[in-house]
Amino acid sequence: MDDYLKIFENNRAWVQSKLASDEHFFEKLARDQKPHYLYIGCSDSRVPANVIMGLDGGEVFIHRNIGNLVVSTDSNINAVIQYAVEYLEVEHIIVCGHYGCGGVKAALHPTDMGQLNSWLQTLRDVYRLNQKELDLIEDPHTKFDRLVELNVIEQCVNIIKIDHVQRQWFKTGFPSIHAWVYDIHNGLIKDLGVNINDFIKSIRSIYDLNITDD
Repeated sequence: MDDYLKIFENNRAWVQSKLASDEHFFEKLARDQKPHYLYIGCSDSRVPANVIMGLDGGEVFIHRNIGNLVVSTDSNINAVIQYAVEYLEVEHIIVCGHYGCGGVKAALHPTDMGQLNSWLQTLRDVYRLNQKELDLIEDPHTKFDRLVELNVIEQCVNIIKIDHVQRQWFKTGFPSIHAWVYDIHNGLIKDLGVNINDFIKSIRSIYDLNITDD
């Protein structure tokens, strides 16, 4: 209970620190949000999105789930992406995984996890799609890290398939899509350097909705 009550003390201290540096901070924050970024990350408590990005409240729109997945049947993330691209008009969508991810570890070492099984199936599908490459990696740690990276890339590909994203591309040319991995061992973000246009070309004949005008 003491730990719980401490949160409110921390909150008051945080408010005072913000006001000390900018007395109009909360007044400006309450007006509206106009973030340039949608961040899709893992729910892991060790990866606070705007903190690792060095951004403040109002600067990044955030969605988090186990394994930073973009699942086509998940109405939650579909609503987040639609709102981000159509109403907030974000310029960048970032999928950020992290080394040491428990969800990815579960995909590497499958076991019955009850209700989590259906959610983790998407991660296990990433393993299946890349099994030839992954099975050639002998070092377990390296294999683990590589699946983290491959999962991030696959979720970026899943974003390409979404109609709201395709519609916004037609209108504005945005958003750009980025694949990141956060290293919990040193605090650094790694851009995987993925050229999403390469994936668009390779899957366009299957997933392009031929959106031309509303």
